[in-house]
Amino acid sequence: MKHPRWALALVALGFALSVQSAATAQHRYEWSTPYPPSVVTPNTVTSSIGKLEFFDGVPMKSTVKKVYAYVDRARAVDVYIRLLPVVSLYTQMRAEAEGGAVESHQVLFHEELADAKARFLTTNNTTLYLWAHIDLEKNGPTVIESPPGVLGVLDDMNFRYLTDIGVAGPDKGKGGKYLILPPGYQGEVPKGYFVVRSKTFMVWNFMRGYLDKGIEWARDNIKNNLKVYPLSRKRKPPKMQFINASGMALDAVPPRDFSFYESLNAVVQKEPLDLLDPETRGQVAAIGIVKGQPFKPDARMKKILTDAAAIGEAYARANTHYPRDPGQPIYKDTDSEWIMGFADKDTYFLKDGARRLDARLWMHYNAIVVTPAMALTRPGKGSDYGIANLDENHRPMDGAKTYRLHLPANPPVKDFWAVTLYDTMTRTLLQTDQRFTTVDSYREGLEKNADGSIDIYFAPKPPKGKENNWLQTIPGKSWFIILRMYGPLAPWIDQTWRPSELELVE
Repeated sequence: MKHPRWALALVALGFALSVQSAATAQHRYEWSTPYPPSVVTPNTVTSSIGKLEFFDGVPMKSTVKKVYAYVDRARAVDVYIRLLPVVSLYTQMRAEAEGGAVESHQVLFHEELADAKARFLTTNNTTLYLWAHIDLEKNGPTVIESPPGVLGVLDDMNFRYLTDIGVAGPDKGKGGKYLILPPGYQGEVPKGYFVVRSKTFMVWNFMRGYLDKGIEWARDNIKNNLKVYPLSRKRKPPKMQFINASGMALDAVPPRDFSFYESLNAVVQKEPLDLLDPETRGQVAAIGIVKGQPFKPDARMKKILTDAAAIGEAYARANTHYPRDPGQPIYKDTDSEWIMGFADKDTYFLKDGARRLDARLWMHYNAIVVTPAMALTRPGKGSDYGIANLDENHRPMDGAKTYRLHLPANPPVKDFWAVTLYDTMTRTLLQTDQRFTTVDSYREGLEKNADGSIDIYFAPKPPKGKENNWLQTIPGKSWFIILRMYGPLAPWIDQTWRPSELELVE
C-alpha cells in the first residue's frame, strides 16, 4: 500500500524533530552539570549551631530540629528588641491600674514628688509627675481639658508620639481641650478641640507640673484644672480622682522572662491589627502570638521564648552601656561617656527611611515618654538630657567608691537643671537613705566654688563639708546619672558649656 507523499513527509518531519528534541535535552543536561559551587550544600556543614547534615540537599531530622530551634529563638529575640516599647507601656499601664488608675478620669499623681518606692523608668523628683491612660475602645472619643503651664504628652500603645499637651503643645501652655479619637473613627468631629487621631485603642496620658511657682501652686493648678472624660459625657463628666502615688510601692519595669511574651500577647489581643506592620506581625505570629487565638506555647517553645527573653535583655543592657547607634554620643569629638536619650535627637527613630532599632531599644529599655519636646534644639524651649553610664575611664561606677561631677559656672538653662541618680539594675531611682536622689538648682545650701562652678559627689558617705552637694551610693551596687536641662540655652546646645566626666576620687 502506497502512502501519500504528504504523509511520508510528516513522518520524516516528526522523526527529525524528535532527534532534535533529544539532542537539545542532552545539551541542556550537559550544560547544567556540574552545579555551580554557590548552590551546592555539602552533606556535612559546620556552623555556629553545630554540625548540619544533608543527603543531596535534603536535611536530616537532627538538622531540621537545630535550625528550627535557632530560627524560632532568633525570631523571638527580634520580637523582644522590636516590641520592647509595647511591653514597656503595657507594664506602665498595669502599674497605674494597680495603683488605682483604671478609668480615664483616675490618675496617679505624685503629690509630694516621685521617690524610689515606685519603680518607674528614670523618673525624676524635680517635677510633679502624673500618670494616666485612656481606653478609646471602651469609652470612644475622649476629652482632656489641660491645665495651663504643664508639660504633657500623649503616646499610643506602641509608644509612638501623638501630640504634646501644654507648654510644648498646640495650646502653648495656656490650657485647652484635646479630643482623642479611636482608630478608624468616622463620626462627626465637633469644633473647639485640638483633635488627635490614635492608631491604637489605649493611649497613655502623661503630664508634669513645674515647680517654679512652688509645689503647692503646681499641685493645685493640676487638681483644679485637669479634666478627662468621654465625649459622650461632656454634659456631666465624672469627677476627677487624683490618687497620691508618692510613697506608693509600684513596679513598672518591663519583665525579662517568659512573661514578656505573655504581656505582648495581651496587647495584641486588645489592639487593632494596625498596632504592628505586616512584617512585625508575621514575626509575632511565628512565635505563636496571633490576634483572636490563644497563646499556648508547648514546653519546647516556652523554653525557647524564655531563653530569647534573657538574650534580648542582655542585648538591651549591652546596648545601654555601650550603645551601637553612632548618633548616641553627645560629644562626638571626644571619647566622652555622655550620651543622649534620643540618638541624633531623633524622636521618630528613623534615618534615611530605615528604623533605628538600637536607638529605639536604648530609649525604651531605659526611659519612658516619647516627644520631640524632650530633644529640642531651640534655646529656652523644652528639655534636653545627658546620660552618663560609665566613668571617665569607661568603667561601671562602683557604689563603694567616691566620684565627682564638675559643672562649670552658670549652667545654661532658662528653667532649671537637675542631676539624678539611678539604679543600673532597674533603671529607676536608686533606693538609699535619701528620699530624693537629686541635686538640682532648687537645692538650698548648694555649695559653689570660687568661680561659680559646682562639684557634685557620689559616695556611700559624704566627703567632709560636702553634705549639700552629695548623693548617696550603695557598696556592691552600680549606678548612673541623668543631667536634665529644662529650657536649655545656647551654650548647652552649641556645646560650649560642658559637664565633666564622672571622675573617680577614691
